[in-house]
Amino acid sequence: MMTVEKSNSLAAPSLEPPDHQHAEHHSVEREDLIRIAFVGGVVLMGILNVPYFHLIGIAATFIGGYPIFEEAFSNLRERRMTMELSMSIALFAALAISEVFTALVITFFVLIAEALEALTMRRGRNAVKQLLSLLPQDAFIRTGDMVQERKVSQLQLDEIVVIKPGARIPVDGIVTAGHTFIDQATITGESVPSEKVPGSVVYAGTINQSGTIDVQTTGIGEDTAFGKIIHAVETADRFQAPIQKTADRLAGYLVYFAISCAVLTFLITRNMTSTISVIIVAGACGIAAGTPLAILGGVGRAARSGSIIKGGLFLELLGTVDTVVFDKTGTLTMGVPEVTAIDTSGDASREEVLTVAAIAESVSEHPLGKAIVAKAHQEGLTLSNPSEFQYNPGQGIKCVIDGQEALIGNRSLFKQNGYSITALNDERTDTSEVLVGKSGQLIGVIHVTDVLRTEAKKAVSDLQEMGVKSILLTGDSKGIANAIAKSVGIVEVAAEVMPDEKQDYIKQLKDSGKLVAMVGDGVNDAPALIEATVGVAIGSGTDVARESADVVLIGNDLTRFVEAVKISRRCKRVIMTNFAGTLIVDGLGVGLAAFGCLNPLIAAFIHVSSELVFILNSARLLPRNSE
Repeated sequence: MMTVEKSNSLAAPSLEPPDHQHAEHHSVEREDLIRIAFVGGVVLMGILNVPYFHLIGIAATFIGGYPIFEEAFSNLRERRMTMELSMSIALFAALAISEVFTALVITFFVLIAEALEALTMRRGRNAVKQLLSLLPQDAFIRTGDMVQERKVSQLQLDEIVVIKPGARIPVDGIVTAGHTFIDQATITGESVPSEKVPGSVVYAGTINQSGTIDVQTTGIGEDTAFGKIIHAVETADRFQAPIQKTADRLAGYLVYFAISCAVLTFLITRNMTSTISVIIVAGACGIAAGTPLAILGGVGRAARSGSIIKGGLFLELLGTVDTVVFDKTGTLTMGVPEVTAIDTSGDASREEVLTVAAIAESVSEHPLGKAIVAKAHQEGLTLSNPSEFQYNPGQGIKCVIDGQEALIGNRSLFKQNGYSITALNDERTDTSEVLVGKSGQLIGVIHVTDVLRTEAKKAVSDLQEMGVKSILLTGDSKGIANAIAKSVGIVEVAAEVMPDEKQDYIKQLKDSGKLVAMVGDGVNDAPALIEATVGVAIGSGTDVARESADVVLIGNDLTRFVEAVKISRRCKRVIMTNFAGTLIVDGLGVGLAAFGCLNPLIAAFIHVSSELVFILNSARLLPRNSE
């Protein structure tokens, strides 16, 4: 049985080398089995009424119950009230009134319960340790024309790792050569293999399904996405969840309640059997063990789903949020502008407009210019270099192409240079427009916008179904912000908010009573992420954002965030079910025992079975091998 106070070993499973742990676990299991078999044999002797059973039974109770008594005395020295202390009192009381067989059977039940509980807890630890088997220990390194094998622990950043078909990838990195499809389910949860070409990102622990690829190393060991998953679950108790503290207090109160009821029962009935039954039937072990197990399971399941939650505290807080504030660029959108429309003017063709703009922007570093050049390359247009080039900050470009003046920029630039733009419609507010002119004439307009993430609309919709309000918070213009918000189904928009004002906006929401999750990716989001009840960073975001956040998404899929919210809520439901169930079972059990309706054997059975039911209820949260 578990002590009332939380044990760090439950929430932060050890990740010792497998061989060492294997030997240790077998040693512990062997001792448990020997003790259970010994006590069970003596119980059988009692049933058969063998000679000297009374003395043998007393000895067997002390030998079999030694772990319980040892824990009880240790807790007594530390002035902690635990279920071991309560059960020890019951066993000594049973022996004092010569209920040797009863004491022995109770010890037998408790030992079985401890063994089953240990197996369940070990499953929680193994759910994390099994991840280690997914990481290769060796890798093939390309050095010039040579390929040699080396330990992964000896790799350096930027080295080229050769990944053969069917192999697990040992590092995070970027594909530099080759073409393949990779099963990324362990990291992103994607059921369909992802195609990888030069420039694609790959993750440690995923499986290369087809071609051979070269990968430039960007992360090794704990610095990989996979390593962070293990670390997150390993340190699930770094910030103890408030509900864990509540469980600890409630477990202690239940022990006091049981002992108080036992004293009252004896004073009223003078029946020692009923008194012992009262002490035995009441148990908080289901709460004491089930709560950290549920938290471990919740963090582990979220990690398998692609959300790294940095502790039990944030797992619980995530389940309470009623408002989610989304950054726009890089969060709801891809953060990479794309050409979405090209309007022509006069006799100019679409290709001419795009070619002129792309030639002018080919020497520019502006994000809109890069989008235009990328579009031209995509359509196979031939680009030359401008012979003259002048960049006007905040307005655009003036250059010479094939001896003719070209102008690419906003309306202000065109007016200053005497171009007529009366033919233009009112300026659109949902895109960024780039005017294109040649030889004094407007020849077209290119519309550029940030591309929406494909899963953004579903994520917002799912949150709405859960009763969570979504807000768009961005420094972009109101027109573009409103267009993005409408596309994903967000009603409330805060646009043209400066970076230093985002934190104040989150604070105002919290001051109004909202429990806020902030989802962002940039350096400018870091203060808001810290201010929020729960800060959530997109995996592809900046290091500052990831370090400032309480939850980090791997794979940049916003539906993973929604899944994490669902898991945290489910975790809370499981824990509260355990709370309610324990109170009901203890209340009814104590009442029945006090009135003489339960003997110590039945009381022990109720105690043990209810404990295991609540522990197994928590174990449902543990990720299965197939997940």
